Amino acid sequence: MKRNRILAAIAAATIAIVAAGCGDDGDSGTGSGGGQKYIAIVSKGFQHQFWQAVKKGAEDEAAKQNVRITFEGPATEADIEAQTTMLTNALAKKPDAIGFAALDSKAAAPLMEQAKSANIPVIAFDSGVDSDVPLTTAATDNKAAAGEAAKHLSELIGGSGKVALVVHDQTSVTGRDRRDGFLDWMKANAPGIQVLPAQYGGGDQAKSADITKSILRANPDIKGIYGANEGSAIGVIKGIEEAGKSGVAVVGFDSGQAQIDAIKNGTEAGAITQNPVGMGAALVKAAVEAINGQTLPKTIDTGFYWYDKTNIDSPEIQAVLYK
Repeated sequence: MKRNRILAAIAAATIAIVAAGCGDDGDSGTGSGGGQKYIAIVSKGFQHQFWQAVKKGAEDEAAKQNVRITFEGPATEADIEAQTTMLTNALAKKPDAIGFAALDSKAAAPLMEQAKSANIPVIAFDSGVDSDVPLTTAATDNKAAAGEAAKHLSELIGGSGKVALVVHDQTSVTGRDRRDGFLDWMKANAPGIQVLPAQYGGGDQAKSADITKSILRANPDIKGIYGANEGSAIGVIKGIEEAGKSGVAVVGFDSGQAQIDAIKNGTEAGAITQNPVGMGAALVKAAVEAINGQTLPKTIDTGFYWYDKTNIDSPEIQAVLYK
C-alpha cells in the first residue's frame, strides 16, 4: 500500500541520518562545514507558477543573506511518497536548516522528529505540519483568504442559490483551510446559499474539469463554483467550457497566467492571490535567524489579495501575480 511505502521511506530516513551523523564532522559537501550556510528547501511541487515564484523569492533572499539553498519538489502535488523521499535525502545531507511545505501534514511528522534529533531547525512554509518541530510557518492565512473568496462569490450570485467547491486535497493544511474557510464563511454569512459537498481534484486541471462537469450534470441550477488552487480553478473553468455551460460565476485561488487570462477575458470573476515571492523570502530569512539562534514567531503571515478586472492592473496586484 502507498501508506506502507511512505512509512518505509520514513524508516529509511532514520538510518540515513544516523549514518550521516557518524561521518566526519568536517565539510563533506553537504552541510555548511563552517563555510557558507546551507538551507535545503522541499516544496510541494513545481507544477504551478506559484512554486516558481516562491523559489525566486527564496533565491533572491539567499543572495542577500549570503547563504546557499536548494529548492526541489515532486512532479505533482499528489505524490506524497516522492516528497517524503526528497525530505529524507535532504535531511541526510545535514543542512544547517530545512524549509518544508508538506503535502501530507501527518505523514511528514516522523521526519520532523528526525530533524529535531539531528539539531536541524525546520521552517514550514505554505502548509503546516502536524508537529511542534517547525519553529515557525511562513504562510498565507488560508482560512481568511478562503473566506474572502466566499464573500465575493456570495456577492456575485446575490446571496442565494447553489454553489460548489473543487479543492486540491484534504491531506495538507492548505487544502483543509481553503475548504473550511470557505465553508465557515458561507455558513455564518450566507444563509440563502446552499453549498454542495467539497470535491477533490488533486490540483490536476483535467481531473478538476471532469469533477466540474459531473457537478454541472447533477446540478444544472448551480450558480457558482470555487476552485481552491491554481489547478482546481483552471479545471473548473475548463469543465464549464467543455460542458457548454454559461452563467456560472467562478472564483479561484492563486494567480498564474491562465487565471490572469481568464479574469481578463471574463471566464473567471476573480481570485485570491498570495504573495509567493514574499513567502520565499520570509522562509529563507527565518531559516537564517533560526541558524543564528534567534527566537521566531509561531507564524509569519505573508498576506493575500482579492483581484478581479477592476484592480488586476494596479501596481499592488501586479507585484504579487505569479508571472
